[in-house]
Amino acid sequence: MLVAISATGPKVSDEVDPRFGRCPYFILVDFDTMKVESLPNSSAMAGGGAGISTAQMIANKGVEMVLTGNCGPKAFEVLSAADVKVVTGVRGKISGIIHGYKPGHFQPDYQPSVESHFGMGRGMGMGRGMGAGAVPPSAPTPQPAT
Repeated sequence: MLVAISATGPKVSDEVDPRFGRCPYFILVDFDTMKVESLPNSSAMAGGGAGISTAQMIANKGVEMVLTGNCGPKAFEVLSAADVKVVTGVRGKISGIIHGYKPGHFQPDYQPSVESHFGMGRGMGMGRGMGAGAVPPSAPTPQPAT
């Protein structure tokens, strides 16, 4: 069985990322052969649609189950349509998940665990400009009124 685990980094010593669509990496584990592969999530920094495109990438890899902290409705829908089981509420070190895995241990969810856009505010930035009142270097310095 090929399982994808949302990860904060590329190593099994990293933690499970609580976000599915915006996690920086997935650790793919083939529990039949115990082969482990790190997969960067190219959609993690997408402006929108990260969950959908991440779910499509995971489904295209032939993953049968996703282990993650949370999964939004759009990603959940794409994964479900591809017959990929989703397990949320998973946390801890990836190595602990791998070593403790037993068939039937994780029970799949039947609905998303969070609302849309859950992972957007967690270290990803929500602003639309250069920062909290930052002045671009090329702009003139504001002068006090006289």
